[in-house]
Amino acid sequence: MEDICDCQKKHREAAEVTDLVHRLNRIEGQIRGIRGMVENDAYCVDILTQVSAAGAALTAFSRELLNSHVRTCVVQDIREGREDKVEELLKVIQKFIK
Repeated sequence: MEDICDCQKKHREAAEVTDLVHRLNRIEGQIRGIRGMVENDAYCVDILTQVSAAGAALTAFSRELLNSHVRTCVVQDIREGREDKVEELLKVIQKFIK
């Protein structure tokens, strides 16, 4: 399959990968649980409570990934003179505060 984007890659330490994957696994489990609640006719407020928890978990995941990105990728890019990466970062942050 051909790569259709001009994506960059980032090497992550094993501990970071493990942490991120664990977080995603928990979120995935929450989403499956929500689906099960819908399929089993759970009370709307109970489903909404779980949706809120899953959203908060996804936000926490994003915050952790963004922190890592700033501390590694952005810092390295600026040190290497690629200040255009600041604009990229600002666009990403704008997506989070909508």
